[in-house]
Order: sequence, then structure tokens, then C-alpha cells
Amino acid sequence: MRDIAAQLLEWHAAGKDYAVASIIGIGGSAPRPIGAALAVDADGTVVGSISGGCVEGAVYELCRESLATGATIRETFGYSDTDAFAVGLTCGGTIQVFVQSVTDANRDAVEQVLRAEGEAVAMVRDLDSGAVMALGTWWSSGHEFDDRVIAEAQAMLDAGTTAVRTIGCGSDAELDGRPAAVTVFVESHVPPPRMIVFGAIDFAAAVARIGKFLGYHVTVCDARAVFATPARFPDADEVVVEWPNKYLARTRVDARTVVCVLTHDAKFDVPLLEVALRLPVAFVGAMGSRRTHEDRLQRLRAAGMTNAELARLKSPIGLDLGGRTPEETAVSIAAEIVAVRRGGTGVPLGTHGGPIHRDAVVVPEVVVPDSPDALRITA
Repeated sequence: MRDIAAQLLEWHAAGKDYAVASIIGIGGSAPRPIGAALAVDADGTVVGSISGGCVEGAVYELCRESLATGATIRETFGYSDTDAFAVGLTCGGTIQVFVQSVTDANRDAVEQVLRAEGEAVAMVRDLDSGAVMALGTWWSSGHEFDDRVIAEAQAMLDAGTTAVRTIGCGSDAELDGRPAAVTVFVESHVPPPRMIVFGAIDFAAAVARIGKFLGYHVTVCDARAVFATPARFPDADEVVVEWPNKYLARTRVDARTVVCVLTHDAKFDVPLLEVALRLPVAFVGAMGSRRTHEDRLQRLRAAGMTNAELARLKSPIGLDLGGRTPEETAVSIAAEIVAVRRGGTGVPLGTHGGPIHRDAVVVPEVVVPDSPDALRITA
């Protein structure tokens, strides 16, 4: 729902009721991920998409039905090979859809989630009753779920997980008039992952641009103030003037962070990679020729790096696309990052028969507190 938050907030401001359909489960080659949403207001206006067009008409009618009756609706759509005009997903997958209305009864909780930009927040929805709770790291509002439900939802928020869970409410729940178990859809929203680009060169500008396109919060860092300026990197969220290894040692990173070392200068690269390869980040890549790479490995071994640590280094950075320009190189780097993030092979899809979509494993965040010592310039 956060993808269509701007339009939904306009409806909130106007006091409009609307129904929202969210994907709560997928199977096979579904066109949109879990959490994708489509909303329909009382006037019939549509925003968002859940299938790229395959079943939008049928879901639109479900939204209209929910608006008219106030009922929650769960429906599964799959591929139909018997009727070319039947409702179905031509990609061959299945999607499970949950539809509910947003009215005065739950509007405040939904709005809190829509407005919580830049902070971790989850929307917890009871798939039977339609009750809604907004859940932050240290707060909650809306429907008061059982403590066990809240604890599970909080754990999912901490991990950035969006999924359906059925949670038992204890042996005494029915005696208290509560259901023995609750099935909820927990939709977690966490701040965007970080891409930290070291080296204020023309290739870095192109990498920053494609990083923003992929949804990363992009930082460009270089020790040379004359090169590290917001004017040279307009697509970066921030430009930091500091020695790269010192900045990386103190800044916040987590299991989704990607580190791109583009300096290809040993006095920067070696101390920086000593730090980077010992952090539990998602990706560490370094630019340079094969000769530079071999020299870098020798220097890192001499500095005490183990073979296991060095095995994490993606160098030379990027997939072999044959590119030469900064923009083509940035596409190559981005392609390798996506492949590592999603478990891809990097080979053309037409050459193998495996699944097109796959998910990578998420591991817990590791935080290194910020220090006030650096000069930070925000674009």
C-alpha cells in the first residue's frame, strides 16, 4: 500500500471510503510480489496494480463488493488453460488476494502506516474480521491484538518480513471470548537498503543513478573534498567527505547494504576492504583490472585477511556484459548486485528452465553507531 500512499492519503484527506486489494500469497511465476496493492474509491477510481493487468477487472469488482457490503474477501486467481477469456494469470502462477474496505473504523491506523515514511512500520490485518493495527518499533495503534500476535508481528517487522501468519492465542483464549487462533497479514515496511559507493569518479555517478533507480539510499564517499560534491552526484542521497575506511567503520550497515569500491587505488582500497569484508553486508564489490585485483588480494592477505573473508569480494565488480561507458558499467554492477540479492545466475533466462523468480535469505541487521566527526553533505 505504501507504493500508492500519495493517492490514498488524498482520499483520506477528502474523507473518502475505499477498498484495497493486497496480494497475500503467491505461487509459481506471479507477476507482482506479496504486498502489491490495488485500491478503488467510492467513485470507482482505481490506483495501483496487483497483476499487471491479468486479473485487475475481477479484483476491481471484488473491491466494489467490499465497499458495498463492508465484508472482507479472500480470493485465489490462477492460470486457466481451458478458456482464453477466463479470469486467470497467463504467466502460469497463482495469487491470493485479500480485499477489505478502509472506513472510519480503521482509517486512522491505515493512515499512520501510509504516513510513516522513513521509519520501520507494519500494518497488521486480521484476515477474518478485517481489524487493523499499525505497529512501529516502539508503538502500536488501532485494534488491540492478542499479545502473542503483537510479539510475532514485531518480530516480522524487525526482520522486514511481509507474510500471512496463523498465531495461537493460548489455551484460555476461548474462555475469555477470544478466538483460539488469529490469521493475520503482516505487511512490513522498512527504510530502503543502503548502497555505499566509494570513489568520487564518473563511474560512481552512474552507479549512484542506477542505485536510486533500484530503490537504494545511495551514499557517495571520498576523502577528496574537491571531487566529492553534491553537484557532481545529484542522484546520491548524501555525499560524505571522509577517509573511506573510517566512514565505513562508523556508519550504519545491515544485511541489505551493498558496498561498491570504485577507487581502484591501493591506499584507499586495502584499508577499506579490510573493514568491508568483515561486516555482515549483502555485497562487497571492487573495481579494477585483473592485475589490480591480484595485487589487491596480495595486499589484503599481507594485512591478515583470511581466504573465507576474501571469498566474499566480488572483483572485478560486475557481470560480463561487454560494456565500456560509465552507464554500461553501472548496468553491469547493478546486474551483479541483483543476482546476488535474489540468487540469480546471471545467465540469459532463455538458456535454462529453472524458476524465473527467487528470494534471497535475509539475516539480522548489524548496526555500527554514527560518529559526529565526519563532514557530511546531503544533496
